[in-house]
Amino acid sequence: MTKTLILLFHPDLAHSKANAALAAAAAKLPAVELVDMQAIYPHGIDLSKDGEREARRLLECDRIVLQFPIQWYSTPPLLKAWQDAVLTRMFYIAYESEGRMLEGTPLMVAATAGNIPDAYRTGGRNMFTMNALLAPLQATAHRCGLPWAEPFVLYQADKLSAEALDAATVEYAATLKHWIAGSTALCVQELEFRRAAQ
Repeated sequence: MTKTLILLFHPDLAHSKANAALAAAAAKLPAVELVDMQAIYPHGIDLSKDGEREARRLLECDRIVLQFPIQWYSTPPLLKAWQDAVLTRMFYIAYESEGRMLEGTPLMVAATAGNIPDAYRTGGRNMFTMNALLAPLQATAHRCGLPWAEPFVLYQADKLSAEALDAATVEYAATLKHWIAGSTALCVQELEFRRAAQ
């Protein structure tokens, strides 16, 4: 069985409604490891101190999910710090031993947003589509050779009723299951490539 790593970047999970519920649903899936990055790095992440451990975490999985709330049309600061520390290390400092080994690992984004879907369209209240706002992450995935999956986005995350949130957690779990099943063959091939290269 292959492993799915969900890196959760929420600045205050104890006060989260949607991300906490989504994370709880995802953690129940088989062969899923969910890591609360804010709990591990409450004061930030450092390239020299933390980069190796986080690179190893990535290399031990077969697919990656980055889960976070959209904040001011961007990712939380810790996710950007993680990119700077971990991906810089893997793809600019230790490419042959780390970055090359990560290439081919499928990547999905799971994001929550506070507004309605119609606000995220060209000419809408937020001016840009969600795909446009997530473009920097897609560009990063492309640069690192990580196949990009269709993002899972939950809108009105802080305004959902209990019933709507329950339905969203079921949808998230189903989306992850479908993505995992579809990417398993690719993961097995990539794992064989990694082992052959080591």
